Amino acid sequence: MTFAEHPPVASTPIHAAIAGEALIDLIRRPDGSYLPCLGGALYNLCRALARQGVGTQYLNPLSRDRFGRELAAQLVSDGVFLAQPEPVQQVTSLAVVNLDAHGHPDYAFYREGVADRAVSAQGLGEACTALPALQLVCTGALALDARDTAIYLPWLAAQRVAGRCVVVDANLRPSVMPDLAAYRSAVHAALVHAHIIKVSDEDLDHLAVPGAEALARARHLLVANPQASLMALTLGADGAWLLHRSGAQFFAKEAQPLKVIDTVGAGDSFLAGLLAHLLRQAQTGGMASFVQFVETLSPQSCQQALRHALASASLCVMEQGCVPPGWDAAHHWADTHPAIDRL
Repeated sequence: MTFAEHPPVASTPIHAAIAGEALIDLIRRPDGSYLPCLGGALYNLCRALARQGVGTQYLNPLSRDRFGRELAAQLVSDGVFLAQPEPVQQVTSLAVVNLDAHGHPDYAFYREGVADRAVSAQGLGEACTALPALQLVCTGALALDARDTAIYLPWLAAQRVAGRCVVVDANLRPSVMPDLAAYRSAVHAALVHAHIIKVSDEDLDHLAVPGAEALARARHLLVANPQASLMALTLGADGAWLLHRSGAQFFAKEAQPLKVIDTVGAGDSFLAGLLAHLLRQAQTGGMASFVQFVETLSPQSCQQALRHALASASLCVMEQGCVPPGWDAAHHWADTHPAIDRL
């Protein structure tokens, strides 16, 4: 039995392939019970990209257990294609989330012998080879665990050689890694292969990137990865930067405070909005190579893509849980809500 009774339309060209964790967040409620929520950074990114109209495939397997079936059903509902529609025996990853008195989350992950880690570099590569319209691949977050470098690093290197745009979302989870130094090294090793890097100010702290403040650190990290053309730096409520290899840099921040419900999936929605806008621009401009398009981005293209990404994140934080916006909603928000474009 496969997951999808009503899979996405097979004729849709797949432009993005995403590899990484799909898990269940067990969020502790005030009464001591736990609320299960579908999650995982790369899982959220898949949903967000598909909702923005990008043909997207999730590369990792999902479990035959109840949680795995629910994860698969949501992906299919959002229009995501499954590279492995047959469920596997391994169980679904779990993240137990406790909130302190100030609302800050504390995570405990259960990821031994789980479905989303039952992958190989060869398997990921073969799935990508089967996608003739593929433009970009992305991974990050828990997939950058030092224990999984033999899977993801060769795959990223091969995708770059194949001419596809490599996107890495650092999205560090240092509290759950047994060896922080090894984890930091694994993240840096993945960034070496990237054309597009996404980091937060907290990621830069965890990576021990030198610099007096977040923007200086981001510049340093871009210089340290000469194969990268573009870096997105998110600062939460303080906006975001987009830095290009050419030396150009762009800023955007909502001009008015938002009614924030929670920030679950905000960074994933931001990255999806950025990539969706860039892909649409490249297609509209008739560029045969998405990599070449990213390498030669105009200032106007950068600013427009950044604004769309910010709008995507803004709409997400005004919903409970990860509810990524569609293209039209994000485009309308960007058009009708002014943003600050300089500090």
